[in-house]
Amino acid sequence: MLALTLEEFMVELNEGSIKNVGPTNKSATVKLFDVESAEAREFGDKRLKLVFEDDEGNEIQVSLFPEDVYKLLEDVEALEDDSPVFE
Repeated sequence: MLALTLEEFMVELNEGSIKNVGPTNKSATVKLFDVESAEAREFGDKRLKLVFEDDEGNEIQVSLFPEDVYKLLEDVEALEDDSPVFE
């Protein structure tokens, strides 16, 4: 399931074209639940791309620098010791 929240979002639809309306203060939050597959691959010369997909075909791609991936791995390792998720 993909949940998408858009803040301060307004667009104009005119003859099939979408155009931004108003200031550029828009933001979005995306959540993907019930992930069926996850993979990591190279993205350009300096980043990794993490790709997550659910059984409905919704997909989220996130590009990170290696140091951010290592920080994420450290967070998971810390959870292994303290979280009931890993019991």
